Amino acid sequence: MKIGYFLSSEEYSPSELVRQAGLARRAGVDRLWISDHLHPWNEAQGHSGFVWSTIGAIAAAVPGVRVTTAVTCPTVRQHPLLVAHAAATCAVLLDGRFQLGVGSGEALNEHVLAGAWPSIEPRLAMLEEAVTVIRALWQGGSRSHCGEHYRIDNARIYDLPVEPIPILVSGFGPRSTDLAARIGDGYCTVSPDPELIERFRAHGGERKPVQAGAKVCIAGRADDALDLVARRWPNEALPGELAQVLPTPAHFEQACTLVTRDMVAESVPHGPGLDQYVAHCQSFADAGVDELFLQQIGDDQEAFFDGPCRELLARFNT
Repeated sequence: MKIGYFLSSEEYSPSELVRQAGLARRAGVDRLWISDHLHPWNEAQGHSGFVWSTIGAIAAAVPGVRVTTAVTCPTVRQHPLLVAHAAATCAVLLDGRFQLGVGSGEALNEHVLAGAWPSIEPRLAMLEEAVTVIRALWQGGSRSHCGEHYRIDNARIYDLPVEPIPILVSGFGPRSTDLAARIGDGYCTVSPDPELIERFRAHGGERKPVQAGAKVCIAGRADDALDLVARRWPNEALPGELAQVLPTPAHFEQACTLVTRDMVAESVPHGPGLDQYVAHCQSFADAGVDELFLQQIGDDQEAFFDGPCRELLARFNT
């Protein structure tokens, strides 16, 4: 299993994300995830830069890294044509080292155009059609499409990378995992769930890569780290489908009043000591993950890159 770094568009400004990408590269990390959000999960995170601009800045400032969106919703707020265009440009700027991670989205980011937030079945149907549209546009030439959800009339993307852009599809349940296996070039997840990963491989993803993201908070004192996680990322401990259906940061803050300190402690490894981070990474490797992207919560990024990052790279990037 390879270790990469997860850039949080919700917790950091675009310029800080570019700086973190540079820190990661200097530490020996050659692959990045970056989240695509209109809103943060709560006000304590406080950021939501336009991911495509940030990726362009990373491409110019940090040569040699591969970037994957984790994940873009190409169905409501961002039309598939816009996503196809933006992703193609990013792939050109990154000399082909770009992967498009896609998912069915959350109401938090997608409800803003004032439409009703669909249930999972239509969201997955929209995602499948969107991927079809995106791949058609990447074939070059003038393209038209008239489908159930999207229409395109004689659109052409002129700047395309030499090699096709891989599309990885996120999955958090059986239906989305089956769709990822069927239409994706890979699979994205945020949990070391061997059953879903095996399901992905059994339903068509046998030779396709599995990528995952996880959060950590490395700090000098465990109590300080836990305080930080509880303030910025209590939503990590929310159960079920709340992350997909709550519409605003205020609603997430209300739901998180039910999250206890113990729940936060169980959801994110935190504090000093390397062993807990090694064990956390190993749980993803044991579940069948090929690439794990870690996000250091908080402002002390150097605590991660100057210490555990190098140890984890040495242990896992073999």
